[in-house]
Amino acid sequence: MNPRPAAVYAPDAERAARVAAFREQFEGVVTNVARIIKGKDEVIRKVLLAMTAKGHVLLKDVPGTGKTMLARALAASIDCRFRRIQFTPDLLPMDITGTNVFNLRSKSFEFQPGPVFTNLLLADELNRATPKTQSALLEVMAEGTVTVEGTTHRMEPPFLAIATMNPLDHEGTYALPAAQMDRFTMQLSMGFPPPDAEVEMLDVHLADDPPVEHLRPVVHREDFLAWQATVPRIFIAEQGKKYLVELANAIRADARALSPPSPRAVLMLARTSQAHAMSQGRDYVTPQDVQAIAADVLAHRMVVSGSDVAHGFVHEMLAKVPVP
Repeated sequence: MNPRPAAVYAPDAERAARVAAFREQFEGVVTNVARIIKGKDEVIRKVLLAMTAKGHVLLKDVPGTGKTMLARALAASIDCRFRRIQFTPDLLPMDITGTNVFNLRSKSFEFQPGPVFTNLLLADELNRATPKTQSALLEVMAEGTVTVEGTTHRMEPPFLAIATMNPLDHEGTYALPAAQMDRFTMQLSMGFPPPDAEVEMLDVHLADDPPVEHLRPVVHREDFLAWQATVPRIFIAEQGKKYLVELANAIRADARALSPPSPRAVLMLARTSQAHAMSQGRDYVTPQDVQAIAADVLAHRMVVSGSDVAHGFVHEMLAKVPVP
């Protein structure tokens, strides 16, 4: 059981040492992934922050922008098992979770785990599968467990999901329900690289061997689990917690927010703010940590009326809420 967070900030040498080690390793992973994904350091950082906060990431973009390569490079850099599921309209839930198979030798049913049993799962083109199949990820993303025919199987940590999503105007896509969107800590877009970075990308990927195959781990799985274990120890003052709630309530009170952020969204924003503070070498959260990632954490969970774009709407709310 985790201890209750401290009410007053107090310097902690052991915590500070863990934050310093995290920052060094974090920058090493970003640099390693950037060998493959050119010109997208900010996206790499944000995906890593969400993963450090035990969160999942939705990458919404057109095909061919490097989403799959990013997931593979991250898995290789943190020395985690990687599996990919290509979501299609005929995919079934048991194709993801696994199923019980009758063993003729033992005369009994045995559970055959599906591809979801991994450390880093790439759910490729998630919105091409039916809502029934999409829902197979709800339990494992929220609770880290998979239940098949009444038996619950716990995932080996870490379990992280990176999903890719085609724009909804593409043929053969299904809208993700609100419950599914709320499971993702961040929604990000890769976008197109700057021209110079795209030239570098051609130099890298026109080589004989795929460069991602030669990527070596920067940290081991145990190091990454230590990152995640350090996040709850990062101090958030009482005023900081009130700032998070006031931001959420400001959005909820605005008539343009047809689907405002849930309490889970506020919790995810707090955790990613803690991870962001760690990436800056601090063991305490400031309002600037919240402001740096608020739009990426909140916007995809919201429906905003009129011509307002959710990202811009969140930034407008950030400007209105007094900073403690």
